[in-house]
Amino acid sequence: MRIQAARTLLKEKGLDAAFIASPANIRYLSGFAGTDSYLYLSGRKQVILTDSRYTLQAEEEGKGSEVRTIKGERGYGVLLKELLEEDKATRLGFEDGVMTWQTVKKLQEAQEGGKEEERWVPLGEDLSLLRAVKEEEEIEKLSRAEQIGDEAFSYILTEIKPGITELEIAAKLEYYMKSHGAQEKSFDTIAASGLHSAMPHAVPSEKALEKGDFLTLDFGCRYQGYCSDMTRTIVIGKASQKQKEIYKIVLEAQEAALSGLRAGMTGAEGDRLARKVIEEAGYAEYFGHGLGHSVGLEIHEKPALSPKDQTILRPGIIETIEPGIYIPGFGGVRIEDMTVITENGIRNLTSSPKELIEL
Repeated sequence: MRIQAARTLLKEKGLDAAFIASPANIRYLSGFAGTDSYLYLSGRKQVILTDSRYTLQAEEEGKGSEVRTIKGERGYGVLLKELLEEDKATRLGFEDGVMTWQTVKKLQEAQEGGKEEERWVPLGEDLSLLRAVKEEEEIEKLSRAEQIGDEAFSYILTEIKPGITELEIAAKLEYYMKSHGAQEKSFDTIAASGLHSAMPHAVPSEKALEKGDFLTLDFGCRYQGYCSDMTRTIVIGKASQKQKEIYKIVLEAQEAALSGLRAGMTGAEGDRLARKVIEEAGYAEYFGHGLGHSVGLEIHEKPALSPKDQTILRPGIIETIEPGIYIPGFGGVRIEDMTVITENGIRNLTSSPKELIEL
């Protein structure tokens, strides 16, 4: 089904074949989870090109794919040339957003004859967009990854106390997820306390938690290749009135999106559901990022929930819903759930509590 969809795309674009470099797209189409490899796909061929480190893995995981291994002078350019000649292919699609110009030039140099500008055709994001609507099996893996994150959040609440550092919290979260079924973290864990919480992508530091701090935790893991993503913000000690006010606005913004989002809307319309709440509360300038993004084999996929995304949301698309308010010199709040778009709304894959937690 997936391969057929990719072949249909190539036919629509007038291409004879595609040379695929994205690890996520290779895994999605072939099942092979190795790196530093390529997938050649045409109307009659499906070939994984790899090196000796991954040959056995490619043969085991890439069922339905032929495997060709580089060796000595027979590099990727030579193997690609042979495949193009076997297919009599003259128009080759390539992932211009993934492959470097240097890599493309090296591969082109191995080709002889024909006009290279006609042979190599940029694919843009078309192949990646085939992954947008998730199959039920994919949703199950995403749900399990998110469940591990929920369990990790429950655990970390028992470890948080004044004096522990942001780095220690991040390490404990990651260790818990890995020791409870995760393959690895799905992105660099964010543990941002105090004034650091005003930075949406703060890097954990040696800063120790203090009473009165906001603590924003943004983390996730991979389960069988699929990512999770969630954020919770808590207060160390008792929250001030302003902290409670900011938290309440962010929560109301998220709840507006959770209750209003559904298939048929655009990403921009989805973003507006939450952004309107924050704007009306007078904090528009402190919410600078989009409301959310899709998640799958990669942590950031498309379509997104943002003011610029006009993509129509379809059932089976995954979207995070993560409004935030970030005030320099004060701190910030973000609350994030990972959801599945349905015909009549959303299915929330995140179950951690969202009332303001004071530790």
